[in-house]
Amino acid sequence: MNILYFLVGCSVLMALIFLGAFIWAAKTGQNDDVYTPGVRILFDDEVTEEKSEEDHFSS
Repeated sequence: MNILYFLVGCSVLMALIFLGAFIWAAKTGQNDDVYTPGVRILFDDEVTEEKSEEDHFSS
């Protein structure tokens, strides 16, 4: 029975740690920009030119 008290105490401690981390993240602005991630998928990636095989072997 003593192990149950220990496990409940550990789980409450972990919950408080996670709650503290959540509050810290909310106060420091971790979630301020909620618009950009949803729109980012609509934009194409920048196209980079790849060297052709002729350019690669001539160097």
